[in-house]
Amino acid sequence: MIKQNKKKGHQLSLNAMTILKERYLLKNDKREIIETPQELFLRVAKTVASAERNFDKKKENYFCDKFFKMMSNLEFLPNSPTLMNAGTPLGQLSACFVLPVEDSIEGIFKALKAMALIHKTGGGTGFSFSSLRPRNDLVSTTKGFASGPLSFMKIFDTATSVIIQGGRRRGANMAVLKVTHPDILEFIEAKLDKKSFSNFNLSVGITDKFMKALYKNEKIKLINPRTNKATR
Repeated sequence: MIKQNKKKGHQLSLNAMTILKERYLLKNDKREIIETPQELFLRVAKTVASAERNFDKKKENYFCDKFFKMMSNLEFLPNSPTLMNAGTPLGQLSACFVLPVEDSIEGIFKALKAMALIHKTGGGTGFSFSSLRPRNDLVSTTKGFASGPLSFMKIFDTATSVIIQGGRRRGANMAVLKVTHPDILEFIEAKLDKKSFSNFNLSVGITDKFMKALYKNEKIKLINPRTNKATR
């Protein structure tokens, strides 16, 4: 068993202590802090090392001690969900999740629900909106027109604004759109006003075909993901 030694370990800065108190140190029902930084490191070390019970129980204490010392000396720190949730009933240690977004109302809002549940536990989410039909494309069931990926991204962005990850920080998302999607230019310019999609990082999905066309100074076709046909 590890014995805590307050004289050992790296001295935490004032800023580090402020963040620890706000986000990571456990609190009781009255929001009172009930652990020290060293106890946080021990809580995490015990949880991570407990995986050794599935392989070699004799190494559990060894890895617990090793991991505890690495964190105490600030040689290595795990992600935020691990610091928040290790050794707690929630137990969610993953930081990043990639969620599919299907081209239907049911599929889109299924992804939205999953996002909300993940943010609740402290995780971040990534999406490819490339399968969604472009703006003004036909919706056969209603004989209307699609509003496009960016309109649905606004719903994800708004939902993220009101959900605090793990009850301690704002949610974060990554959105990807394939370079051949008909709405790609609108996607690229979506954050130029510096107000829209504040809870998203935006990335363009580049293909080998696009890069070859770029080097040759050639144009590429934009493809409707619903029909798999060129639109322009």
